[in-house]
Formats: sequence, structure tokens, C-alpha cells
Amino acid sequence: MNPTGTTVRLTDLHKRYRVGDGYADALKGVSLDVAAGEIVALTGPSGSGKSTLLNLCGLIDAPDRGTREIAGTAVDQLDEIALTALRREKVGFIFQGFNLVPVMTVYDNVEYPLLLLGTPAVERKTQVMALLQRTGLEAFSQRLPDALSGGQRQRVAIARALVKSPALVIADEPTANLDSTTAQQIVDLLRELAHERAAAVVVATHDERMSSHCDRVLRLADGVML
Repeated sequence: MNPTGTTVRLTDLHKRYRVGDGYADALKGVSLDVAAGEIVALTGPSGSGKSTLLNLCGLIDAPDRGTREIAGTAVDQLDEIALTALRREKVGFIFQGFNLVPVMTVYDNVEYPLLLLGTPAVERKTQVMALLQRTGLEAFSQRLPDALSGGQRQRVAIARALVKSPALVIADEPTANLDSTTAQQIVDLLRELAHERAAAVVVATHDERMSSHCDRVLRLADGVML
């Protein structure tokens, strides 16, 4: 691990959702600091608050109470335009279902975040090819996602998440659909790239193969960090 400061600081987060005629408390006073280069696993049963915490951390949703600081920016007073810009620049996402664009090649999927940031074409090519080589995907750069195995698609998703060198990576069950050998390769790859690029990684997982290789494992139950 190569911590160079606190990338994520979540303080006393509360989140309540309306359910029928009443309310359900998804988070009840959760706090979390994650350092640059650190991988933190969130574990706990379904309904424990993991997905809610990921959404708050990834700037997809807002808390009812509490404060968030991402990459040195206090985010809770930002308007939607500023939040979108911060998320686009500083946060990468890796999903259980890969969420690749099916009509785009491997190269184009990985390049897409850089296009959104307006990165010049020469820099885009250099950064994309470096990640494709690093993730063992160089020979597959012109294939569509449907022509790849599950492990290869998750490698594309990791490359896409990290190509812009984000401060924070949010990973939601990244090994759930993979066999044991492939899952281990994905865990090792994510660890290596996160540490090399000093990205803070927050992973929601039920998978011991993932959590056992994280720097810290935290358990949520009923919206509370245990």
C-alpha cells in the first residue's frame, strides 16, 4: 500500500428511504476514511447498507445527514453540474455485470472516460494502450465485449475505471460472476493497479476471495458499521 493522504472521508452519514407508508434507515451514522492506494472491502448481508454507502461514496446519491470529502473536495454543497464533473474526473466504477457498451470495441470502451474528459487524442491512445497492455488485453483491442470471456470483460472494466487515474474506484461485487482462478487474477490485478496509481478503492463484496486480499475488511449490518 502507498498511502499519500486521505482520499475518502465520510463522516456520520445517515440515509433514509421511503418504503410504502413508512421509512427505512439504510445508513445510521456511518463514518469511513480511505487512504490513497488502500483497498477497503465492505461486507455484510443483503440490506445491510453496502450499496447505499457505495452510492454515497461514488457521488451517485446524497446523504440526509453527514459530510463527504472526496480527493480533498467537500462535496455536499456542490450543485449537480459540479458533482458530475467531479465524479467524471475523480471516480471510476467497476460493476458485477461489467456494464461495457456492447457496440463499442475493447479499445473504445476503455477510451470512453478520456473522451468525456476531453483528453487530446495522442494522450488518449498512449493511456489506453498502456492499460490494455498492463491488463493483458492488447491482442483483444478491436473485439466487441460479447466476444470475450467474463474474466476478460472484467479486465476491460478495470482498465476503463483506471484509465483516467481516478482518485477513487468504486467496485460493486467485481468477482461475483467469475470462477475461482479468474477471480483471483482479477483481485491481484485490481490490487496491483490501485497501489501503483495510488487509487483508493472501496469494494462491496460477499466474496471471500476478494475481501481476504483487501487492506481492510469492514462489516455493515442494519446500516451500522460494526
